[in-house]
Amino acid sequence: MIGQITSVFGVKGWLKVFSYTDPKEGILQYRDWVLDLDGKRIPARLEEGRRQGQGIVVRLKGVDDRDVALSYRGADIKVATAELPELAEGEYYWYQLEGLDVFTVDGQCLGKVHHLMETGSNDVLVVRASDGSIDQRERLLPYLPDQVVRSVDLAERRILVEWDPEF
Repeated sequence: MIGQITSVFGVKGWLKVFSYTDPKEGILQYRDWVLDLDGKRIPARLEEGRRQGQGIVVRLKGVDDRDVALSYRGADIKVATAELPELAEGEYYWYQLEGLDVFTVDGQCLGKVHHLMETGSNDVLVVRASDGSIDQRERLLPYLPDQVVRSVDLAERRILVEWDPEF
């Protein structure tokens, strides 16, 4: 997911978008979107977009009316993974980390990465209990490579962390 449609902008079908890309305007590089709305996958084509204040506004092909635009409010914006740029070694997209098992360096299972959050200073792994986890707690672990996150193994689907399970 690279963003979400949050509301309409004006009366001509423009939409306000919350972008998860870095920088925020990076979302405008992708023209072919898939909107995920209430379990439906809707193909969409970005016609134009721009920065507007702190956010992004866009116009999608065939959406030229405020009422039609309103029907897309809340949709998650996705693109084909093949369109995403390759990352440097040791860097990961959030979707790659979601669902990975999280273990302490002592071998204790804390759960699975449910999702990530952006906090400004660093990203945060939201780890929820899973089969085999030491308890049923949800934990928020800062995504700090070499400090908290010791290794990520996509093939084994696990993350090794330096973390006190009591915290």
